[in-house]
Amino acid sequence: MQMTLPQALEAAVRGQTLVKLVLSAPQADETGAAEQHPTRYTIRSVQLKDRLLLQWTARTGSQEIHENLTLKESLARVDAIFPLTYREANLLTTEADSQFRSRNGIMVKARQKSNQRVAPPIAHNRTKNYLIPEGQPCPFLEAIGVMTPDGRVKASMTHKFHQINRFLELVNDILPHLPAEGPIRVVDFGSGKSYLTFALHHLLVGVQQREVEILAIDQNAEVIDTCRGLCERLQLTGIEFAAQSISSVEQSESVHLAVALHACDGATDQALAQAVRWKSDVILAVPCCQHEVARSIESAPLELLLRHGILKERFAALATDALRAAALDTAGYKTQILEFIDLDHTPKNLLIRAVKRREGEASATTSTAYAELKAHLGLATLATDQIQPGGCL
Repeated sequence: MQMTLPQALEAAVRGQTLVKLVLSAPQADETGAAEQHPTRYTIRSVQLKDRLLLQWTARTGSQEIHENLTLKESLARVDAIFPLTYREANLLTTEADSQFRSRNGIMVKARQKSNQRVAPPIAHNRTKNYLIPEGQPCPFLEAIGVMTPDGRVKASMTHKFHQINRFLELVNDILPHLPAEGPIRVVDFGSGKSYLTFALHHLLVGVQQREVEILAIDQNAEVIDTCRGLCERLQLTGIEFAAQSISSVEQSESVHLAVALHACDGATDQALAQAVRWKSDVILAVPCCQHEVARSIESAPLELLLRHGILKERFAALATDALRAAALDTAGYKTQILEFIDLDHTPKNLLIRAVKRREGEASATTSTAYAELKAHLGLATLATDQIQPGGCL
């Protein structure tokens, strides 16, 4: 007798032969439109601490949401949505491929084909070793609403969880360029709700066991008060929050790491220029809302590109970041532009990482090259000019 899909899934999980189960082709409603369900579900085994769970990945368009369920919960869900909600199910194991199909919510076909393949690893983050693992309670992530008390990432906050971990990966990479002893002094420009400020503290203090002096500034006094309250609730030390502008920040001691994440338009350039004046060891910036070049750019050879508003906007943003990187190069930094996070999660996905060059290390860019690019784009005075040595507006 042919097994039902739940029976086949249970046998594969208990026999440790499951590769994945894919549910697809949502049923259409009476109007002929697909119901409001994910386009597909992909289910695989994951090992979370001492528990074997099934990870459900719901995909709709380019967005993915992950959820971990027990075998019992998974079998109940499969039974509820197949064949009533989804018309096709493909169960892949190390021994065979099984295909289940339905019509009008009734099973009509099931077939199996022998196939030999190796079982995939079931470590929860087999492709990403997150610095903050899912499944392990993290006080600050719970406090900001990303995690539940037992360490489960809330479905609606998956994108934020990925963003925080990606940021920590980038910070972890530059630790060798920060002082090996003593407190690490950090200034976070435009800190906003300070999700990444708290993440930075978690990495440096909680993971790396370092002493820190972090100053997080934002012009929104109400947001700053909220962050102070959260800091007190978490009993964190080494963080100060201040409601002030970038230009008003004064530091009597050297700043080792300057961070500017999503500071709008010219505020990014102010932050970069301030960090250069402080001769910060490392600068990390995720630019946002680059409008200045878009308003001023004029170039006959680029007329076909610039006549289209959306292309002009995107090109201007890239040109702005290229000028920022070049300005940082001429100011004594080795500069890279890296992907911050997938475009699925946020359109602001580029990060400028600048590390102070060692004495005698040559610059990749000259002031002449910077000026030539501006000239080719028909640009005069820009906010990026203040980043260069001696530059000011």
